Amino acid sequence: MSDLIALDFQHTTVLLKEAVEALSVKQDGFYIDATFGRGGHSNHILEYLGANGKLLLIDKDPEAIAHAQKVYEDDQRVIVWQGSFKDFPLAQETFGLDLKLDGLLLDLGVSSPQLDDASRGFSFQRDGDLDMRMNPEVGESASEWLNQADEDEIATVLWQFGEERFSRRIARAILKERERLTIQTTLRLAGIIAAAIPKAKQKKGKHPATRSFQAIRIFINKELDDLLACLEQTLASLAKNGRVVVISFHSLEDRIVKRFFKEKSRGPQLPRGFPVRGDPCLTDFKLVGKAIKASSEEIESNPRSRSAIMRVGENTA
Repeated sequence: MSDLIALDFQHTTVLLKEAVEALSVKQDGFYIDATFGRGGHSNHILEYLGANGKLLLIDKDPEAIAHAQKVYEDDQRVIVWQGSFKDFPLAQETFGLDLKLDGLLLDLGVSSPQLDDASRGFSFQRDGDLDMRMNPEVGESASEWLNQADEDEIATVLWQFGEERFSRRIARAILKERERLTIQTTLRLAGIIAAAIPKAKQKKGKHPATRSFQAIRIFINKELDDLLACLEQTLASLAKNGRVVVISFHSLEDRIVKRFFKEKSRGPQLPRGFPVRGDPCLTDFKLVGKAIKASSEEIESNPRSRSAIMRVGENTA
C-alpha cells in the first residue's frame, strides 16, 4: 500500500517494484488498485500510465479514500471509489467505465496506518476500542460480535480463519470473562487470549494473540469470501493479456489464490478418455512465473514484508 504519510502514520509498500512490473502497465491501459491503502502501488503505476490511461482506486477504509481524493484531486486519470474490492464491477458501472481491465492489483491484509492507529482496534500491542472493521461505519464490530457469539461460533472462527489450536480454550475464556465485564478493548482481549494458552505452548517471539486477532479481523471483514468473489469476477473482466496480481500475507489467503489460479489455468478436468473436439487446453488463463516473496533486503528494512507472497495470472484470450 504506501510510503506516504497520513494522520502521522506511515506505511512502506511491500513488493512495490515487483507488483507494478508484473502488471506490465500500458500507457493507455485501464487498471484497478482495488486495495489502495495509502497509494504506494498507485503512485508507481501512475509513473507508467499516459494521459489517456485510467486508474480506478478502491478501498473500504474512509481514511484511505479521503487520502486518495486529496492526493489525486487534480489527476484526470484517477477515479476514487469507496467499497469492497469484490464490488469493482459496481465501481466501474458507477463511473461509466465500460472497459476491459488491463490489470487488477490486490494487496491484501491490513495497512500500517490501520495497525498503528490504536483506535481502529487491529493491533494487540496498543490499547484501543476493539473494532477491527476496515470501514468503521458498516457492519458489526469485533467487540459487538465477541460479546454475543456463542462458544462454538467463536471457536470455529478462531480455528477456521486463524488455525488456532487452542481455539476452544480461548473461546471458553472469552465467555467467562465477558460475564464479568464486556470485552471492549484490544489489550483486554489480548490478555484473555494469552492467559488461555499454556505458557509452555506459546512461541517465543510471537504474541499469543496473533492468530486470534487475524482470525477475528478476517471474519469481521469477510475477507476470504470477498477475495474469492473478486477473483471469480476478475477473469470475466480482463482484457486480452490483462493481468491480476495478488499479494497475500496469510496462508489462508494465499491458499485461495494459489488454488484458484491453478484450477483456472488447468481448465476443466475431464475424465480420462473423454472425447474432446478442438483445443484440448480449454482455458484462457495462465500463470505468470512463480510465486514471489520479499527479498532479504526488503524484509530487513520492512519486517512486515516477511510473510508476503505475490502471484500473477494472465488472460490469454
